[in-house]
Amino acid sequence: MNIRNVIASLAGAALLYTTCTHAQEVTLRAVGCFPESIEQTKQFVRWIQKVNADGKGVMQIRFMGGPSAIPSFQVGNAVKTGVVEMASCTGAFYTNLFPEADALKMAEITIAEQRKNGAFAYINKIWQEKGNMVYLGKMYEHTPFHIFLNKKIDKPDLTGLKMRITPVYRDFFQALGASVISIPPGEVYTALERGVVDGYGWTLYSIFEPNWAEKTKFRVDPGFYQGEISVVMNLPAYNRLTPAQHAYLEKQILVLESWNEDWKKLNEEEVRRQAQAGIQVIRFDEATTRAYLQKANETGWSGIIKSSPEHGPRLRQLLSRP
Repeated sequence: MNIRNVIASLAGAALLYTTCTHAQEVTLRAVGCFPESIEQTKQFVRWIQKVNADGKGVMQIRFMGGPSAIPSFQVGNAVKTGVVEMASCTGAFYTNLFPEADALKMAEITIAEQRKNGAFAYINKIWQEKGNMVYLGKMYEHTPFHIFLNKKIDKPDLTGLKMRITPVYRDFFQALGASVISIPPGEVYTALERGVVDGYGWTLYSIFEPNWAEKTKFRVDPGFYQGEISVVMNLPAYNRLTPAQHAYLEKQILVLESWNEDWKKLNEEEVRRQAQAGIQVIRFDEATTRAYLQKANETGWSGIIKSSPEHGPRLRQLLSRP
């Protein structure tokens, strides 16, 4: 089934207010922007199962699938227009809607801290005004991005290398001299296999599920930025929820965020697994490492502030560690 048929099917399903046997039960359609094989999407599905088990008579969520349902870079627009009511997605995949979405990767503080210092409310203001969506919460933390390569480098210089990118690290990789290519996650393995790219940027976790580890020889340490996957919802659909449904959804989102601590242990296991798979670690000396991380940070924020001079500086203030 092609994407037009999928979207038509989703739009025609009219599942938002399925009454069934419960007059006050709402059914929300949800998608994920990452493949269903990776742990991040599996966690979203586990959360949906909990929401459904505990929410009979109040709320149910129907998971429609990952990129096979709606391509990754179209998920943001699908939420904005109400094709689906909810999505698990990274802001990097909907910067076409508003550039501020790219700032989520720069967070130096946790979502719990963002809820306390005003960052969460400020993000929601932007998301609602520019994206017609509600930023419900963050479900992926404590996991930095890394450069993964099949060719060794001895300094932070990617000149002559072809790197797969997303908007997350496009500016940074270009600043390091790389030739960059935007490729959906589902096509990265083939690109590595055919030599279309020499490496890629990705979070520390989840290079085994899509088999990228098979084509990966090196990982550059330390990591930079922070992996981010959040749950967003169509604003009109959110506004139609009853007070009881709002309360229930907020309660369950906080449960999902409480699971973020699990990523610390998973990342430790991932480091061991990569070492056992023969992936070698590239490290630079202390001064070079400091300059490398500073370039990542300055390049990241300068791009955001250039794209959004109105909100970029304030987002930097709110998301940076005091």
